[in-house]
Amino acid sequence: MISLTDSQKIGMGLTGFGVFFLFFGMMLFFDKALLAIGNILFVAGLAFVIGLERTFRFFFQRHKAKATGFFLGGVLVVLIGWPIIGVVLEFYGFFLLFRGFFPVVVGFIRRIPVLGSILNLPFISGFVDRMGESNTMV
Repeated sequence: MISLTDSQKIGMGLTGFGVFFLFFGMMLFFDKALLAIGNILFVAGLAFVIGLERTFRFFFQRHKAKATGFFLGGVLVVLIGWPIIGVVLEFYGFFLLFRGFFPVVVGFIRRIPVLGSILNLPFISGFVDRMGESNTMV
C-alpha cells in the first residue's frame, strides 16, 4: 500500500472535490461559480499532492509553455465569467500538458476487465491507439 503524508491526503481530497465541482458545474449547464470553485480546488489539490516546487517545475517548463498558457488561461477565463470558452481552453491545455501520461493510462485501463474489452472494440481501438501514442517526452 502506498503511504501518503498528511498534506498529500489533503491534496487528494481537494483534487477529488475539484473534479466533482468541475463535473457538477458542467452538468448544470456550465455554472461559472461551480466551475471556478472546481478549478481552484483542482489546482490547489495538485500543489498539495506533488508539492509547490514540483508543481511549478511541471507547469513552467519551456516546452510546456503553450499548454500551461491554455490551461491557466482557461482557468482565468472561467474566473472572469465565460465558462464555456474557459472550459474548452482548459481541456485543450490539459490534453497538451498530460499527453505524455496517456499511454500509461490507456495501458492501465486495458487491464481492467470490462473497460479493456470496450477499448479493444474495432472502431474504438484505432482511436485509442492514436490517443495513446506519445511523440514527446514528459
